[in-house]
Amino acid sequence: MPREDIAQFTIRSVQVLSEEEDVDEELVPSLTDDQLLALYEQMKRSRRLDERAIALQRRGELGTYAPAIGQEAAQVGSAFAMADGDWIVPSFREQSALLARGTPPHKILWYAMGMEEGAEIPGGEGAFPPSIPVGTQPLHAVGIGWGEALQGRSTVAVTYFGDGATSEGDVYEALNIAGVYDAQTVFVCQNNRYAISTRLQNQTAAETLAQKAVAAGIEGIRVDGNDVLGVYRVARDAIEKARDGTPVLIEAMTYRRSMHTTSDDPSVYREADEEVEWEARDPIVRFQVYLEDRGILDEETKSELDDRIESEIAEAIDRAREGGGDIDPADMFRYTYDEMTPELERQFEAFVGDVDG
Repeated sequence: MPREDIAQFTIRSVQVLSEEEDVDEELVPSLTDDQLLALYEQMKRSRRLDERAIALQRRGELGTYAPAIGQEAAQVGSAFAMADGDWIVPSFREQSALLARGTPPHKILWYAMGMEEGAEIPGGEGAFPPSIPVGTQPLHAVGIGWGEALQGRSTVAVTYFGDGATSEGDVYEALNIAGVYDAQTVFVCQNNRYAISTRLQNQTAAETLAQKAVAAGIEGIRVDGNDVLGVYRVARDAIEKARDGTPVLIEAMTYRRSMHTTSDDPSVYREADEEVEWEARDPIVRFQVYLEDRGILDEETKSELDDRIESEIAEAIDRAREGGGDIDPADMFRYTYDEMTPELERQFEAFVGDVDG
């Protein structure tokens, strides 16, 4: 029997705006100045919300919070490429994408305060609530994408997860099902180099995570996740392919500049030199320089934008505090089951006793 190669693959990597501010003019997406400013403003809004949320958590006003600092371009660029009717299926760090899709910032704070109202789909738009179990939400997205295809609609589901999730079987199962049934789904893997404290090289020997799409028979592509123009370009193309029944896995190469969550200390497992290196690659600073060089962003516009964001976040915090004023923490025992189990009864009594005491 003759021997022959029966499978070969290539993974393409895309970058429009480099760390050195070099621009691939052929790949620059066709966006108006207003749209470019909107991309910048959405990234800045998310960054400021995260900064304020960390401070609120440290004061005991929020529960555990997962900042997206450093990953704004990967989320905003891809969310900006979605159409109004498309679905977003997030994990627990997608406030940048959710804000870009219209979720009010006070709802994100409500969720972090333990209020399920914060997970409510805003205005009936296509958004799933945050998913805490790692890697489970891509299966939900495939169900949506497949269902939309069966009903003859062009709607696409875009789901987000991290590099650590690709080590979970659920993610491969989702990729595989999407390939088999032509589910209208785009998978956005934010490769931020760490699954909490586990480095990427301790998770996989694969040269890229995008190539995991090959085994599922779908398309895989890598993009500089700190380049918002590159992310938008790749996501726009991927979403249009998904509308036609071709699922796509996007690996967005980025870096989590803050902690995994507010209960994490990254200094235990990361070197300071590495953090300084990635600070220089910050997606917001890179895009700001691009806008300034082209006369789209000046100091007056930047000041107006910063003031507007500061005011919006301050109002969101006030509204979140007002909405959270009637929270009774004991409800976590009362409503877990229709009737409390004996163990929950004991926990409830101990909790109420501690609070009253």
